[in-house]
Amino acid sequence: MDYNIRTMKVIFAQGNPGLQYKDSRHNIGFAIADELAKNWRAEFQKKPKFFADVADVTIEGQKVLIVKPTTFYNDTGQSARLITDYYKLDPKKDFLAIYDDLALPFGTIRTRLKGSNAGNNGVKSLNAHLGDEYARIRIGIFNEEKTHIPTVNYVLGLFDSLERNTLGAVVELAGKFCVDFVQGQFTPTKVSVIQKTTD
Repeated sequence: MDYNIRTMKVIFAQGNPGLQYKDSRHNIGFAIADELAKNWRAEFQKKPKFFADVADVTIEGQKVLIVKPTTFYNDTGQSARLITDYYKLDPKKDFLAIYDDLALPFGTIRTRLKGSNAGNNGVKSLNAHLGDEYARIRIGIFNEEKTHIPTVNYVLGLFDSLERNTLGAVVELAGKFCVDFVQGQFTPTKVSVIQKTTD
């Protein structure tokens, strides 16, 4: 497929492949990617050379790749680097990562243009391969249950019933931030879909 590399954006979702991880907290990025593809009528295709499933779509003349890496979460930087190198993209301008964040309470979304890994091994992998200057949507997954169980069990666990009632609003708002990114209107912000506040 022939792409105009000067007008391409990559929306890169963090998550683990496999049905056993499908609805886990760690895979909220994949859930957002799936919803974007559904809304934009794009279908994922396996791209082994990128270690990813990729859906491509054109939005208002802008070519967009929605990417779900098929590496496991902690090695997603490999996929990101292959894609950005192949299409000669600048991560600072053309790359958006979506991932879960234990530092933020559930229902909170924070957008940033760069940042450290903050203990997130998937982001550590991305930063190692791309540097730390790329847009990101951080999806809060913390609740009080986290204080009682190991981190691995928590992030690989399912959202509880109360969270599932709000999950649709989280996915919808994250999708709007993805549209902002495609349209060149992405800015740092912090929003809670539960408290309806911004700062």
